[in-house]
Amino acid sequence: MVTAAQPLSTASVLRTERVRHLGPNWYAAVMGTAILGSAGVALPVHATGLRDVFAGAWALSLIMLVALLAARTVRWVHHRDRARADLLDPATAPFYGCLSMALLAVGGGALTAGRALIGTGTAVALDAVLFTAGTAVGLAAAVAVPYLMAVRHRVEPAQASPAWLLPLVAPMVSAALGPLLVPYLPAGQPRETLLLGCLALFGLSLLATLLMLSLVFARLVSGPLPLALTPTLFLVLGPLGQSTTAVGKIADGAPGVVPAADARGLAVFAVLYGVPVMGFALLWLALATAHVVRARRQGMRFTMSWWAFTFPVGTCVTGATALARHTGLAVYDALAVGLYALLAAAWLAAATGTVRGLLSGELLAAPRTAPVAPRPETGRTRSDAAR
Repeated sequence: MVTAAQPLSTASVLRTERVRHLGPNWYAAVMGTAILGSAGVALPVHATGLRDVFAGAWALSLIMLVALLAARTVRWVHHRDRARADLLDPATAPFYGCLSMALLAVGGGALTAGRALIGTGTAVALDAVLFTAGTAVGLAAAVAVPYLMAVRHRVEPAQASPAWLLPLVAPMVSAALGPLLVPYLPAGQPRETLLLGCLALFGLSLLATLLMLSLVFARLVSGPLPLALTPTLFLVLGPLGQSTTAVGKIADGAPGVVPAADARGLAVFAVLYGVPVMGFALLWLALATAHVVRARRQGMRFTMSWWAFTFPVGTCVTGATALARHTGLAVYDALAVGLYALLAAAWLAAATGTVRGLLSGELLAAPRTAPVAPRPETGRTRSDAAR
């Protein structure tokens, strides 16, 4: 018996309509929540109560990831036109890098903050799946988005935005979190392959990011960003903090995996690279903060771009803790604690604004379009109208 397809009910249409404008930038909320837990467990502060809080933050990020993946799937099914349009929009396409980083952040957090909740075996399996998927998506985005920018978006250097860094930073997140899985692989070539693969991802992302950073800085010195985009200046901290974390984690996993001389070299490189880069990260943090304070005074309101305050700062926390391990300097422990306090405050502000926006419906509403001003009347337009 063949039954005719039934049209969607009004309630179903309304439910699917809510996700029509749910863009890939929402994955930034997952990233920011996941790193709240994983950066917390890396701090030099050891207290049972705090570890429970960090584990809870990771569990929340896992729930958010599952819910967001489901909602985005509904969007692709029922609003495929809008989803495809995102890829052709130069302002939205770079945020597909956030999908990769959300998968990686939750997966890595399973082995750091979430292990106490779900057990080591489950944590390893979950991280392996999410790391593989996140790395694949990140590499695809790192190629596809710049390609689309060149052949379809046709953007100008004057339009450069810190968001352009997002698809290029995703492989760096893989480089920083991949070493967590190295001890769970068979000894020998599997471990060495993954570790050196992470080092290759580090180089891939670093060189691509350096090329893009020059455009971002040139755009910034030509004038401040629009108020709503000002928080994206914090995105520059992402590749700085994450690369420092990556070289530290790779050096941590090197002993017994690569030859002893190479392991010592990686440990030295972690310090020689990480110290100056963290110094530049602090300089950029001060510069970005000054721009945000200026924008706030001029009336900057909450948007989803406020989540840029979270994950990039969290990478600086993990970068500082990596430097503390490799240098033995207490100043980096203190820096990590201070940056984590900033991360917690930023997460609270972003989460509060997001909840309010969801409850009001404003965040999922169609973007407002500015009214088109009428053309001034001229002799020619009057004569055309007369015809």
